[in-house]
Amino acid sequence: MRRTATLVLALSTALVGMIGTAAPATAEPYPVPYTFLPSAIAGGVQENAPGTNNWDCELTAKHPRPVVLAHGTFGNRSTNWQTYGPLLANNGYCVFALNYGVNQPVPGPQLFGGMNRMEDSAQELKTFVEKVLKATGADKVDLVGHSQGTLMPNYYVKFLGGATHVKRYVSLAPLWHGTQLTDVGGITGQAFGADGGESTPYCVACGQMSAGSAFMRKMRAGGVKVPGIDYTNIMTKYDELVSPYTSGREPGMTNIVVQDRCETDYTEHFEIAADPVASVYVLNALDPAHPRPVPCTVVLPFVGTPAP
Repeated sequence: MRRTATLVLALSTALVGMIGTAAPATAEPYPVPYTFLPSAIAGGVQENAPGTNNWDCELTAKHPRPVVLAHGTFGNRSTNWQTYGPLLANNGYCVFALNYGVNQPVPGPQLFGGMNRMEDSAQELKTFVEKVLKATGADKVDLVGHSQGTLMPNYYVKFLGGATHVKRYVSLAPLWHGTQLTDVGGITGQAFGADGGESTPYCVACGQMSAGSAFMRKMRAGGVKVPGIDYTNIMTKYDELVSPYTSGREPGMTNIVVQDRCETDYTEHFEIAADPVASVYVLNALDPAHPRPVPCTVVLPFVGTPAP
């Protein structure tokens, strides 16, 4: 866990250092990187991930619902979605991504989201989904989330009226049972000079994701799955933050472990948001009527499959 906190801080420093650098131009179709860490660092200079938040995007008969992307803790709408923004746009989807849970004491780019109470972040998601529906004329959206972005949206679905506006709910590294890592909030609090637990000032959501938190008890009461929504969970057995990784498995949902299909996929909690194997599972979950063969290749932790 100390190594994880160190990694987060190193990534944070790298992202801050790159602010002010010109973002590269992108040609159509969008290039799709399958490497998380380098792409996330590059994404720190962008307002939006390529392919996302085109508010003039027109829905099609093939893809009649917009896709809303919900980033994870310490992520934002650009850094977290350098793979899925262009991938989904290239496949004909209208793709939208929000920043939520930003607890930022200084002005500037909203680099680090997912910090605040998930109840408040769910309200931000509700407002964003309403904006997307109004812009596109759709009645429902499909959700794709990573890490905290797999859990927080279900609060919107269960308690804030989101069930009527969501059709498919696809989760990368989900934690429906929370994580049993020892004192998640405490570790985060130490990293930012604060006390731990659910009261962690800088990252309240970190404590809420602990398996025994009050938030998790409320979310699980009466069942996690909301009727009428198609849930797909995509897990990796090398997840270093969701412990055990099977916390992402939930009855009544489609549950997928990438290594069951591809033993050479060593993706962990971060790289799964850029994993080429997981990406095909996501495409198939969003469009089950046109399934694609799932590939198998060597995928390395954090850096995935860099271009030669």
